[in-house]
Amino acid sequence: MVRRYRSRLLAGLAAGDTDPQVGRPWIAAQELRLLYRCPDRDRAERHLLRWFTDIAEHEIPKLVRLARTLDAWRTELLAYFDTGGVSNGPTEAVNGLIKKLKRVGHGYRNFSNYRLRLLLHCGTDWHTPTATPIRGRLPRLAA
Repeated sequence: MVRRYRSRLLAGLAAGDTDPQVGRPWIAAQELRLLYRCPDRDRAERHLLRWFTDIAEHEIPKLVRLARTLDAWRTELLAYFDTGGVSNGPTEAVNGLIKKLKRVGHGYRNFSNYRLRLLLHCGTDWHTPTATPIRGRLPRLAA
């Protein structure tokens, strides 16, 4: 599926992109995304090295800057393969929701209300005991 879109994009860019400032970054992004499909760290390192070499050949300033940044974070990028694909993305998402709720709430004075609001907002399933009904039956209506 990606190949079909890639060929369409390349055909469109060949028809109207005289400067590779649009098409080349898209291709670089797709190639970088494929890094995480490598089966092990060694192949991922080789893939990343090929990506760096390809970026250096095209000399697009924004891509060169991105390549320098990624090179500085190379250990962290490749740590994905050392941890078995574990990511802290879900934790960061919940932290972002908590910060947003705190901004919107303008400060909570009662911690348990704040905690309940966080659990409700973040979509967490928590088990609270059901309230005991006051009446066991419906009241009779007086005629």
